[in-house]
Amino acid sequence: MPLDTKSFDLHRTLPLSPAKLWELMTDAHHREKWGGPDDQTVLVVDVADVRVGGEDRHRCGPAEAPEFEVTTRWYDLTAPERAVFTETLIFGGEAVCTSLVTYNLEAAGKGTRLGVTVAVSSFSGPETLGEFQNGWDGGLTNLENYAQSVAQPT
Repeated sequence: MPLDTKSFDLHRTLPLSPAKLWELMTDAHHREKWGGPDDQTVLVVDVADVRVGGEDRHRCGPAEAPEFEVTTRWYDLTAPERAVFTETLIFGGEAVCTSLVTYNLEAAGKGTRLGVTVAVSSFSGPETLGEFQNGWDGGLTNLENYAQSVAQPT
């Protein structure tokens, strides 16, 4: 079976400084608040080791059974402007896909322009590529909403 690959870029402008947005994107407590692709999906961080060479492990899926496992390896953490890491998505003990992800944060007035570049290889067929991109897009929409609530606490 041929290897299916795809690259995509996502962009958002968020109402937080680069330093505050960096915190939301790298701190496990915050990632659990926005990291799922939709409001039906939870993200549970089991291990957080956010440092160059560190490895994170988390699970995502429905609250009653977050059965997708993700292993993240951090390669570059240039706070608060850039992070580079890989993610491997595992389901049922099998790797489904692996991606290389780059975050770029740039000050934009009182906020931050965020660029996310993802290059993904699917080991389970081409349909995984679209699902993976939709998951990232949904996660960034959740991040937008979460950043909005952090910027304007009630």
